[in-house]
Amino acid sequence: MELFSDEWMKKFMAEWNNESSLSGELEKIGFCSSIAYGFDNDDQPRGIINVENGKAVSAGSYNGEETNWDLRAREDTWKSWMAKEMGMMGLGAAYTTRKLKFANGDYKTMIKEPRMAGPFIKSFAVMGRVS
Repeated sequence: MELFSDEWMKKFMAEWNNESSLSGELEKIGFCSSIAYGFDNDDQPRGIINVENGKAVSAGSYNGEETNWDLRAREDTWKSWMAKEMGMMGLGAAYTTRKLKFANGDYKTMIKEPRMAGPFIKSFAVMGRVS
């Protein structure tokens, strides 16, 4: 299954909602956002997930929707993060070395809010459950 394809994103949505340290923690802070995912040098993201009060309510292929976050990395880099949860230091290193790029969204705001940073890191591990 292709990374960030429509099918992949729908399975990611199910895994997102099954992980209380992701959806449950984001629910506590009323997190609502549209998050797109894609690869470096692509004109647009590949997939999108829409979150309301911490729960993923829709997901699929990206079709020009407005996003709050647009995360980009090389495909092999995404896969390495999915294989092994990165942690806070790994996230910081990924951002400063430009392995993780924010085409949209404010990394500094997110990382300064521990109630968002922990679930953000957990989302990479949850991606690794999609098969």
